[in-house]
Amino acid sequence: MKLKNIIESQQFDEETIFELFKKTDELRIGVKKPLDGKILATLFYEPSTRTRLSFESAMLRMGGQVISTENAKEFSSAIKGESIEDSVRVISTYSDAIVIRHFEEGALEKAASVSPVPVINGGSGSGQHPTQTLLDIYTIWKEVGKIDGITIAMVGDLKYGRTVRSLCYLLGKFKNIKIIFIAPKALSINQDIKDYLKRKDVSFEERTELDKYLPEVDVVYMTRIQKERMSEKEYEESKGLYKITEKNLQLIKKTARLLHPLPHVEEIQLSLETENKDQRVAYFRQAENGLYVRMALLSCLLD
Repeated sequence: MKLKNIIESQQFDEETIFELFKKTDELRIGVKKPLDGKILATLFYEPSTRTRLSFESAMLRMGGQVISTENAKEFSSAIKGESIEDSVRVISTYSDAIVIRHFEEGALEKAASVSPVPVINGGSGSGQHPTQTLLDIYTIWKEVGKIDGITIAMVGDLKYGRTVRSLCYLLGKFKNIKIIFIAPKALSINQDIKDYLKRKDVSFEERTELDKYLPEVDVVYMTRIQKERMSEKEYEESKGLYKITEKNLQLIKKTARLLHPLPHVEEIQLSLETENKDQRVAYFRQAENGLYVRMALLSCLLD
């Protein structure tokens, strides 16, 4: 499996996804420093903790090196007006691959169009976050034991949530998927995603209640209300509407799993003891999986 760039979830077919899973499992067991001498640049125009650090850790664990800027929007030539294309033309001469997080949809396509080295989408506005989705789908496969035939509830900010959009695109590659979108009307899933799911014969329904549907699903995918991407009015009307608490966690099947792309804020209200001991709570294992999935992706791009 050889990849050129990682820009969107749609570029992965089912065969490639399972090849990536196999590679991920191999890398969990041990690494032989296959990327010795390679350099990864991480270029982040928006804040990031897990995505940036997991990519950097992945590169270092495989013997490579990292050059990084965490807040490129304020502390790079972007503040002087330099285009993403010009930045990438230069940074590609310093590195063997570039991970970019950008606040604008379409920025990654522009970067990839001029880059002689692989470009990886580390999150683009409210558009997509394909490497997050790959670790999400890997977590579902490991935790639930299957992907075909699952029922998943996607909860919270579905309008601006790039992880939800990417996950829908990837779930469209599998069979007998059912999605229950749970969101306030102002933050409901966008029409383009619904059109895509219809083309892929993915069953979905839109609801506003949470507790009613928790017993029905194999996966609960919670998301935070993203204050930074919406108007103050949207935020005030939506914050705090959906929460997983000690009480309604008990509505979720023992075999089901609670996922979250993190960070979580008020939408998860569970004790540390519950987070550590209840196997249904999988979001910290999900975050750890991100390290190994990104190791596998870097290996496929650079090894």
